[in-house]
Amino acid sequence: MHYNRILLKLSGEALMGSLQYGIDPERLKEYAQDIKAITATGVQVAIVIGGGNIFRGVAGASKGMDRVQGDHMGMLATVINGLALQGALEDQGIATRLQSAIKINEVAEPFIKRKAVRHLEKGRVVIFGGGTGNPYFTTDSAAVLRAIEINADVILKGTRVDGIYSSDPEKNEDAVKFDFISFKDVLKKGLNVMDTTAFTLSQENKLPIIVFDMNTRGNLMKVICGENIGTKVNL
Repeated sequence: MHYNRILLKLSGEALMGSLQYGIDPERLKEYAQDIKAITATGVQVAIVIGGGNIFRGVAGASKGMDRVQGDHMGMLATVINGLALQGALEDQGIATRLQSAIKINEVAEPFIKRKAVRHLEKGRVVIFGGGTGNPYFTTDSAAVLRAIEINADVILKGTRVDGIYSSDPEKNEDAVKFDFISFKDVLKKGLNVMDTTAFTLSQENKLPIIVFDMNTRGNLMKVICGENIGTKVNL
């Protein structure tokens, strides 16, 4: 395998599948099967999942809600998604641990770096919920932070688009896809890969990012095997 330890970042919206909101059990099952395939090869897998399918703090703030309160609601939404993904993975026979940045001891372990690394070394999939535990930080920031803490080789950002384009491919049919691009060029071109805080943190720690289409079955395995899938962002 091309990578030994990965951090897979999934958006909450990805779990909706064809639904308007919430969690699509079939999409969840597909993700679990793809993750099972790579864990069978010995790759250590950590996951950060968003909560946008349930609640977004930014959206709440735009409608008059207190931003801090809204962000805490969003953090709880990521724990709900983490529990759903944990259940789907365990249905596939995969040992998992859910760790949360906010204390919910009845449903998740508190995030402790050493415990997370030990779980990974034992072949368990570790799901990180609760974001960073702080308002005003996105799950992109949480993904990069956790990836650095556990010494992941790469961040795999699974989306519904097959990579990074010069503009939104869903709105502009002339948009050009990049196979490889540097951190510097992403910033120079103003491309939307992650929020600025997360992206800068990844750049400073020389942590590569691969953006790929998670909804195409088998793509995750292809990325792990080093195939040219999606877009790789590196120095």
